[in-house]
Amino acid sequence: MSDLSQRIAELSPEKLKLLVQRLNNKQGEILLRSPIVPQSRELNSFPLSSAQQRLWFIDQLQPGNSAYNISVPMRLGGWLNVAALEQSFKEVVKRHEVLRTTFTVVDGQPLQVIASSLSFTLPVVDLQKLPQNQREAEVLRLASEEAQQPFDLAQGPLLRATLLQLAAAEYALLLTMHHIIADGWAIGVLIREIADLYKAFSVGKPSPLSELSIQYVDFAVWQQQWLQGQLETQLAYWQQQLGSIPVVELPSDFPRSTTQTFSGAREALVLPKTLCDRLKTLNQRQGITLFMVLLAAFGALLNWYTDREDIVVGTDIANRNQAETKALIGFFANQLVLRTNLSKNPTFLELLERVREMTLEAYAHQDLPFDKLVDALNPKRELNRTPLFQVKLVLENTQTPSLELPGLTISSLKIENKTVQFDLLLELNETEQGLFGIWEYSTDLFERDSIVRLSKNFATLLAEVATHPEAKLSELKAVLNQVDKQQHLAKEQVYQNTIQQKLMNVKRRANSRQSTSGNTNHDKN
Repeated sequence: MSDLSQRIAELSPEKLKLLVQRLNNKQGEILLRSPIVPQSRELNSFPLSSAQQRLWFIDQLQPGNSAYNISVPMRLGGWLNVAALEQSFKEVVKRHEVLRTTFTVVDGQPLQVIASSLSFTLPVVDLQKLPQNQREAEVLRLASEEAQQPFDLAQGPLLRATLLQLAAAEYALLLTMHHIIADGWAIGVLIREIADLYKAFSVGKPSPLSELSIQYVDFAVWQQQWLQGQLETQLAYWQQQLGSIPVVELPSDFPRSTTQTFSGAREALVLPKTLCDRLKTLNQRQGITLFMVLLAAFGALLNWYTDREDIVVGTDIANRNQAETKALIGFFANQLVLRTNLSKNPTFLELLERVREMTLEAYAHQDLPFDKLVDALNPKRELNRTPLFQVKLVLENTQTPSLELPGLTISSLKIENKTVQFDLLLELNETEQGLFGIWEYSTDLFERDSIVRLSKNFATLLAEVATHPEAKLSELKAVLNQVDKQQHLAKEQVYQNTIQQKLMNVKRRANSRQSTSGNTNHDKN
């Protein structure tokens, strides 16, 4: 047991409860860091953050790849002040330097360049003259096209917004950003600021937003300086934790191609509130977080699929550990590599203890940028897979705020996103109604039926561990075997019924033709 785990184990129930609450809210943030200070703006070019460096190199290898586009399409119903909305976007672009940033190369090194100003316009596409059915189809086509339109990191801008007008009081807003300047948290910042600015500008008031104390490039410079003193300490933990890291290769429907195409699809997962409440009762009783329960169950599921006892998955962490970063638009999120040991047939409760220890230590070393970890471990680089992990699990505890504008009703616009970054990603969102998730999967590897089966098996496993957390891993696998067998038999029965129905239809048509032919011959006689 590590020193951190020993201290955790010695905590009183009250202090442990506070720690778990802090982990739920902050995901293990470490707050004692040197402050981020504004940098001189005598020069307008700055180093990239580590996260930006990774995406910049990916873009150099595969220019025009839309897998790292962040798309937020939405419907707006009501009387919209288009001028106020455009003014709101202009103010946000003026306020956040990262939205005026492009990327260049000087002496072989990538740099981010801040434009002093950026002419932002909100184009309006009028679809009112189209018939209703064509209009809706055109909205979906344009939204999908916009989401997959690549960005030029050297030219910019890296934020796009287009307004589609469907009727006098009906619109669709298509908002797209490149991941190199934004993450999920940043989208929330952008939406809140657009809402606050629109409320003010639509009635002729000035911006209500307070001035930002720092900008994203200040964080990028701070991060590079911080790493000079902390890199070795952070690396020592991860090199020990991830030495001889295995490749988790899920059984696939198709062989892996030589290059990664990022082609993918999505499948929904719904875990009802009753199950979610039982899982929360389990995590509270064990003094852990809901994410740890989900990670342990996810590891058990992958163990069943791969028959491996050493399971590696990735996850995201917000990485906004200083208060001044929380109001910024930018790419702060970091990826953690979580390695779960499922050897010696543990009970699920024992597995939870292992996951808790491993996850807490990972949180304590969360600041090492993922690209620095990849460089240090130097795994074999392959163009057909991501380094270190190919399967990812993410739990969103904080919801991205919905855009609320006075006099308007706003809802999300569902479009089919056909790009993915990993073999398999499960992103779960905790809501008052339960857990809602999306499986993102590579269509180069998996058929939809395989993901549906995977999803059902995960739901079965969660229900089982919520009821019988003392069950051994072998017992959980036996349950999955039985349920999977039942699913296979049911699918086979449906298939046989379909074949039988087709044969009956063919026979019925043949009899009908014979009857018609007989009647014709009779008439001739």
